[in-house]
Amino acid sequence: MTNAKKRVLIVGGGLAGLACGVRLQEAGAQPLILEASDDVGGRVRTDLVDGFRLDRGFQVYLDAYPEAGKFLDLPRLDLRPFKPGALVYLDGRLHRVMDVFRDPRYLFASALAPVGSLADKLRVAALKWRISRSTLANIAVHEDLTTEVCLRRAGFSRRMIDVFFRSFYGGIFLERDLRTSSRMFEFTFKMFSQGSATLPAQGMQEIPRQLTSRLPADAIRRGARVTEVRPGKITLSSGECLEGEAVVVAADATTAARFIPGLATKEPEWRAVTGLYFAAEKSPLREAIIALNGTGRGLVNNVCVLSDVAPPYAPPDQALISISVLGVPAIPDIETQVLAELEPWFGPAVRNWRHLRTDRIERALPEQPPIAGSPGPCFREIDGIFVCGDHLTSTSIEGAVASGLRTADALLG
Repeated sequence: MTNAKKRVLIVGGGLAGLACGVRLQEAGAQPLILEASDDVGGRVRTDLVDGFRLDRGFQVYLDAYPEAGKFLDLPRLDLRPFKPGALVYLDGRLHRVMDVFRDPRYLFASALAPVGSLADKLRVAALKWRISRSTLANIAVHEDLTTEVCLRRAGFSRRMIDVFFRSFYGGIFLERDLRTSSRMFEFTFKMFSQGSATLPAQGMQEIPRQLTSRLPADAIRRGARVTEVRPGKITLSSGECLEGEAVVVAADATTAARFIPGLATKEPEWRAVTGLYFAAEKSPLREAIIALNGTGRGLVNNVCVLSDVAPPYAPPDQALISISVLGVPAIPDIETQVLAELEPWFGPAVRNWRHLRTDRIERALPEQPPIAGSPGPCFREIDGIFVCGDHLTSTSIEGAVASGLRTADALLG
């Protein structure tokens, strides 16, 4: 059967499903994406609230992603970069720690920052040099450890790991234990070294919107809840049955495992995060940078003023502040506690911040522990049904897009 006649049913309109659908469409096939919610994007969504653009959880796009970078029209996203570094709250003040190879103005400030020894900072340079010389293919087959073990083997002191790496990578991995795969750590470290963390000027949902614009309107059905998946056939909650030459499950790990019992040997595990948004008349940071909690105490992991990075995130003369708390603590007045915790950081002005929204996201990122041996394929075929998503590769935008593209390539032959 030619691609022009090949109808492919795709369960899930997240980035993996959209990437798969776009690749199939542009090759002449006929994808139909079935999305249970009111819009596509999966975990990458943005809402407009009182003129502020609120992403569902603090997220960034790393502009060095190779697969996603080639597939997306990055200039059209109007990416706005963060500065290459961070401010670390410790001992009652914010200390600057920058990538001095990319911004040498802060060489002395970074060298003197009490987040670790001078030897630790030289080890960062050595790690950067080593990983820059490794290809992504080589990183994918390195011995897989926990990130903490990897850092200890690299010689970093306990203080450097506890003060800097736990908070910085806590914001990326959504866990401070550094139990995430060291391959994932090396991959993200390489991406940060080669490029910038960025925000699309109009919000993270511009990424799935761009992909949607490359599909015909009838290629996506929103509010279409799938109840059963079989080879070549899908049943919706309405009772409607759809048939196609192939079926792709591009849903999250838990949903995919429910549809395909042979996919996982145990219940998929997730990392959770609580994202809080506040509006202020002035930015407490006044620059495009992330601020980290280096104390190891309290609720807050990281703070960012999104409108400092991308001004369209907020109305004129307003600042949009994003705060991440790892997990979903059962604290009814979490907004009050977070503001009290941040007053020593930024002074009494925090009392005037206006709460916009709190997002409690139970399924923010799939767990990605170390694995023995070589990584598996970034998609699977089980009993005639294809499965793709970031849970089968790296838990990132790059992983989701790459998984969707490889699945489409397999279907196209």
